[in-house]
Amino acid sequence: MTEPTSYRDVPHVPVLLAEVLAALAPLQGARILDGTFGAGGYSEALLEAGANVVAIDRDPRVLPHVERLGARYPDRFQFVPGTFSELDALADGAVDGVVLDIGVSSMQLDEAERGFSFMQDGPLDMRMSADGETAADLVNNLPEAELANLIYAFGEERKSRRIAHVLVAARAEAPITTTAQLARLIEKAIGRKPGDSHPATRSFQALRIAVNGELDQLVEGLFASERLLTEGGRLAVVTFHSIEDRIVKRFFAPEKAEPVQSRHLPMTVREAASWGDVQKAVKAGEAELRRNPRARSATLRSAIRSAVPARAVNYQGLGVPEPGRA
Repeated sequence: MTEPTSYRDVPHVPVLLAEVLAALAPLQGARILDGTFGAGGYSEALLEAGANVVAIDRDPRVLPHVERLGARYPDRFQFVPGTFSELDALADGAVDGVVLDIGVSSMQLDEAERGFSFMQDGPLDMRMSADGETAADLVNNLPEAELANLIYAFGEERKSRRIAHVLVAARAEAPITTTAQLARLIEKAIGRKPGDSHPATRSFQALRIAVNGELDQLVEGLFASERLLTEGGRLAVVTFHSIEDRIVKRFFAPEKAEPVQSRHLPMTVREAASWGDVQKAVKAGEAELRRNPRARSATLRSAIRSAVPARAVNYQGLGVPEPGRA
């Protein structure tokens, strides 16, 4: 199938690029795994810095960018289709570093037919791959309470019950099938104050996370990176909202998420840390924000792998929300 011209040509600016490269340095001759290839922004910069790159993505529409880099760097670039949650199985050998850029890419947001954005009208899809349930399936089929809980848990939307009530009433008249239709209904449900972000922002985030299993992917990808990287290996993770950032922060330093121990109880023995040199969160500077407003919500966290054996996958303490009561 021929890819849309706009997808090939859309300008893509990887966020916190200089900071990511610094977190993964030294790069000359290093083997780096880019677990979220997208338009290839990080991969291209890594290749230009002298690294060998293995790239992973589940979106079939990235192929034009894969072909472009493959033609320029035939000996140092390899692409493997798949999800970054299984990156250790896809890497085909040891790597020196891993970079993950979590969430939807700017290209996906800008493609109206992908249904990710309320800024453009398109089918209510939101799938990063071509498989599984769409956002329309969830909006039109989930019971009202489950829909409210999903929007609250994954979107941190405090008015989720009101939104779900309006959506269920609307779908009783006719299915909700487009992004513009959904955005109008959410605005109708909770209103809009001048200067505030669009009222549909959090709900669209929640649906996208649910459709693509993004939080499970993130957790699995973090532990896969821990299994793959040996002592001295570097992991850099860029996130775009507080839920993702909290998970990464607690993954790198789980002891900080533990409750304060009572002095009246026996001391517990803390396991040795899987990660060292854990860096403080890095945000985009003013110069980058002027060039790329989408960088405003980006946060980079990075660390270096210790010699401690990899942990089993464990969600406890990571702060992964579950769609419980809204």
